[in-house]
Amino acid sequence: MKNVSDSFFLSEFQGMEPLKPLYFCIFLVLYLLIVVESALLIGVIYSERSLHAPMYVLLCNLAVNGLYGSSALLPHMLSTMLSTYEVSVWACQTQVYAIHTYAIVEFTILAVMSYDRYVAICHPLTYSSVMAHRLGGLVACMWLYPLVAFVVVLAFTIQLSYCGRSIEKLYCLNYLLVRLSCTDTGVLNVVGLVSVVVYTVPQLIMIFYSYAHILRVCVLSFRNSRFKALRTCTPHLLSILNYSFGCFFEIAQGRFDSSHMTYHTKMFMSLYFLICPPLLNPLIYGLGIQVVRRRLLRCFSRKSGQVNRM
Repeated sequence: MKNVSDSFFLSEFQGMEPLKPLYFCIFLVLYLLIVVESALLIGVIYSERSLHAPMYVLLCNLAVNGLYGSSALLPHMLSTMLSTYEVSVWACQTQVYAIHTYAIVEFTILAVMSYDRYVAICHPLTYSSVMAHRLGGLVACMWLYPLVAFVVVLAFTIQLSYCGRSIEKLYCLNYLLVRLSCTDTGVLNVVGLVSVVVYTVPQLIMIFYSYAHILRVCVLSFRNSRFKALRTCTPHLLSILNYSFGCFFEIAQGRFDSSHMTYHTKMFMSLYFLICPPLLNPLIYGLGIQVVRRRLLRCFSRKSGQVNRM
C-alpha cells in the first residue's frame, strides 16, 4: 500500500516563528560547541600516550557517539528551520535510526564504562590484563549490538503505511511514526516492548552489578582508598545521571499529558537527551580527570604563547 503522504510536517517548529533567528543562532552555537569540545577531547586522548588506556578509549567512544547523536539532530533542525518544516519519509526514517541507535549506544558505553571502573577498583592487580584482553570485544559489542539490533524494529516501521503527516515534535521518533500508521500495529507494539527490554536490561544489570561491588569495596576500604575510588567514579556517575535525566524527560513527555506545559519546557525536555550529554560529557571528563585537564591546559598555553610571539 502506498503512503498517503511522501513527507511529514514537524509542527513543533511553528512555535519558534516569533524568535526563529534567535533559535537558529542558539542551536548553531550549541552544535559548534559540541563539535569543538568532542574534537578536543578525542584529540587529546589520541595524542597523549599516557591516555592510551581502556578508560580513555571508552571515553573517546563516548565523545564519538555524542557527535553522532548531535549530528543526527542539530544540522537537520537548522536546515528545517529555513524550510517549510517538512521532512521526507526516508529522511525521517533515517533520523529515527540515527537517534535511537545513538540512545542505545550511549547507554551501552556507559554500562561498559561502569564495568571498567568495577575491574579497576575491585581487581586492580589484574585490571590491565583483563581489560587489554576484553577491550576490543567490548568496543565492538557496544557499537554493533545497538546498530544491528535496532534494524529489526526499523524494518517493521518501514513497512507501515502512513495516513497522517503531522508529527508534534522537532524530530522524528519511532513511536511517532507508528502513531501515524493506518495499518494494524499490534505486532510492532509487541516488538517495541521487547526491544526496550533487550536494549536496557543488560546495561542496567551491568551498571548495578558493577556499582554494588564498588560500593562494597569502598565500605570495606580505608578512608583514603575509599575517597580515591569514589573520585575516579564521579565523572562516570555524573554522565549516567545526566543521560538518565534526559531519558526520563523524553519518556515522561511522550507517555504523559504535556498539554499543560509551556512550549519552552516541552522543547527543553525533548532536546535534553540529544544535546546535554554530548555537550556536558567532554566538560565533565575534561575537568574531572586530572591528566586530561592538564593536557588541555598545556595545549591552550602553548597556543596562546604562539599567538603572543606573532
